[in-house]
Amino acid sequence: GDPNAVIGVAPEDWWPPLEDSVVAVLSPDVFTLRTERTFRVTYQAPEGIEWERLKKFKKEVLIGTPDLPWIAEALATLDDSLSYQVPGIVEAEDVWARNQSVIMVLVDDEGDVPSQVFGMMDEVHAMLDQQFREGVVERMFVSGTRTELADSLSETAGFTLFLPEVYQWSVDDSVYIFRNDNPDPSELIRQFTVTWRRPIPPDPPIDSLLDWKEAVSREYFAYPQAVNREDLQTRNLSMGNMEITEVRGAWTNPPGSSWPAAGPFILWSVVCPQQDRLYLLDAWLYAPGKDKWEYILQLETILGSFRCGSAARIQAQAGT
Repeated sequence: GDPNAVIGVAPEDWWPPLEDSVVAVLSPDVFTLRTERTFRVTYQAPEGIEWERLKKFKKEVLIGTPDLPWIAEALATLDDSLSYQVPGIVEAEDVWARNQSVIMVLVDDEGDVPSQVFGMMDEVHAMLDQQFREGVVERMFVSGTRTELADSLSETAGFTLFLPEVYQWSVDDSVYIFRNDNPDPSELIRQFTVTWRRPIPPDPPIDSLLDWKEAVSREYFAYPQAVNREDLQTRNLSMGNMEITEVRGAWTNPPGSSWPAAGPFILWSVVCPQQDRLYLLDAWLYAPGKDKWEYILQLETILGSFRCGSAARIQAQAGT
C-alpha cells in the first residue's frame, strides 16, 4: 500500500458507531493546493478474501479484544517479555508482511467500547504521523545527501541547504535554483529558489514578498508564476538568530500560458543579521493528480535545513 494508506480493522458490528470519529482523528485535513486527507483510511472486516489481501498493507490499525483470532495472531509475534494493558495500545512489526507496522487498540468488550477507542485515537494518530514523517525523510534521502554542495554553498554563497543527491542546481546572479523533476517534469517537480537583498529592509509586507517571488519567477523560471493572494496562511518562526516570515498558498502559471499549471508553495523570508541580508526562499511543488502531503513535508524538511552566516559554515562542517 501507499505510505499514507491505513487499513482500519474491527469487528463488523463495531465499526458503524466508530467510523466517523476514528477516521476524523486518524486522517485530519491538511491544506496543500486544496484540502486533502493526511491518511487514506480504509475499513476492512477481518474475514474473507479481501482481508487476506489488505492485511498485508504496511499500516494496520486493529481494534478489538486480545482474544480475537486476528489480534491474538498479531500479539503472538511480540517478544514474550512484553506486556500489555487492556484498554491499551500495542505495536507489532512484520506481522503479515515485511516492513509492516500493526497498531493494536485493545479494548474490554464488557465496558463502553466506543469511549475506550476514542480515548486512544489521538495517541494512535501521533504514532502514525511520526512513522509517516520518518518515512518521508528516509525515502527522500534514499539517493544520499549532497553534503559537498552544502559545503560549497557555505563557502561561496554564505548559506547552506541540505538536498538529496537527485536535485540539480544552477545559479544566475545571486539567484540559486535547486530542482528535482524526476521521474518527469510533466508529473512531478519540487523546486527551491534562494536569493537575498541587502541591506535588510524594514519589515517588508506580505504583498512585497509575493511581488519578489513573482519577479524572480518572471526573470529566472522557464514559466513565470502568479500567486493566488486569497486564502494565504502566514506565521512567524525563529531558528537560532534567524527570524522567519512564512507564507503558504497556491501559485499558477499566468492566463494564456503555453503550459497551464498550478501547485502549492511555501515562501520564507529570513532575516540574517550577521550578513545584513534578507533571504527569500521559495519552495514550490507541481504534482497534478497526486496526494501532495508527502511532498509538502519534503519541502518543509529541506527548508528546515537552511542556515546562513557562520551558522551555515558550522552546519556544513558538521554535515547535519
